[in-house]
Amino acid sequence: MPIIKTVRNKSPEFGQNCFLADNCTVIGDVTMKDNCSIWFNAVVRGDVNSITMGKNVNIQDGAIVHCTYEKAATSIGDNVSIGHNAIVHGCTVESNVLVGMGAIVMDHAVLKSYCLIAAGAVVLEGTIVESGAIYAGIPAKKVKMLEEKQMKNLIEKTSKNYVKYASWFKD
Repeated sequence: MPIIKTVRNKSPEFGQNCFLADNCTVIGDVTMKDNCSIWFNAVVRGDVNSITMGKNVNIQDGAIVHCTYEKAATSIGDNVSIGHNAIVHGCTVESNVLVGMGAIVMDHAVLKSYCLIAAGAVVLEGTIVESGAIYAGIPAKKVKMLEEKQMKNLIEKTSKNYVKYASWFKD
């Protein structure tokens, strides 16, 4: 059963058709819209600031979403995929973004719509990631622009697939 906790009189709020894996953790000031999924061993910890998620957001296995006390809330738009073991911390992730496996996104970074953060990349504090670009490396730098087909296949398809995968666990 997922761990869902109230902290400082704030309880997580869930939209319709959300999937919470048996061993995920969702704490405090967390709001998610419809069709979101929090996967196995993922932690969404709104204990020190707020975390808001749009619709069709997936937080994959082992990922951590957190924020910084009195400094940096976390805001995630619609159709966002946070890859396995990624860390998203005190930043803004606009709609239609894919954060790759093991990537780290630090406080006050802004990931513009239709960008892709490569697996293992580290997006430093305050970085503005350009819309339509792939950022990779440590620290993350723009390596190329995404083609229209890549945007559809890599970003939009991933978030849609995770809505489908979550449905498999609801029987």
